[in-house]
Amino acid sequence: MTTVRIPQDWPATEEQARAVQDELRERVILDEPGPPPGTGHVTGVDVAYDDERDVVVAAAVVLDASSLDVVAEATAVGRVSFPYVPGLLAFREIPTVLAALDALPCPPGLVVCDGYGLAHPRRFGLASHLGVLTGLPTIGVAKNPFTFAYDDPDTPRGSTSALLAGSEEVGRALRTRDGVKPVFVSVGHRVTLANACAHTLALSPEYRLPETTRRADALCRTALRETYSA
Repeated sequence: MTTVRIPQDWPATEEQARAVQDELRERVILDEPGPPPGTGHVTGVDVAYDDERDVVVAAAVVLDASSLDVVAEATAVGRVSFPYVPGLLAFREIPTVLAALDALPCPPGLVVCDGYGLAHPRRFGLASHLGVLTGLPTIGVAKNPFTFAYDDPDTPRGSTSALLAGSEEVGRALRTRDGVKPVFVSVGHRVTLANACAHTLALSPEYRLPETTRRADALCRTALRETYSA
């Protein structure tokens, strides 16, 4: 497991973090379709916290996009790099997530984050932040709609409805299983929203959450337990 130090130039205040978001948001690319679903690699990233020790563990799990078999995986552990502030959660996780991605033995392909991209109050969630820093195509698949409004999609798997900030579509509510609560998909970087939804469906053949998220969640939780096991 890779051990991560907080970068020396990492933002220390909310004002500094928001300034970084404002600068990096201008680099988000929204006019590329992204890789076709079911091709190449697709990588899930997720984190687990030990609040008492002020530690975060990140996991990156690479799947074959066609078979959904695990191709490679890596973990990293570091200090939580920013206080808990809604809208600035990426600053708590990014250094450790980047280290996990860097530790992979193969290209990650499309990266799927357990969180948000454009569906963020400042239109720059973790998926967008990670995409800009790495240059990789990224999407966010979240468990809840954050502060945004949506109409419940139709019952069948594959049904969608717009996730709205006023009249602006910032993502989509996507039904990945018949009659089950939707997930909330948003663009991170270098992927269209339609393609992000298609990837999410392809990655969710059996469960509500995509396999990328399920595998990365399990790995980071296991790695956190093992880090401090006797």
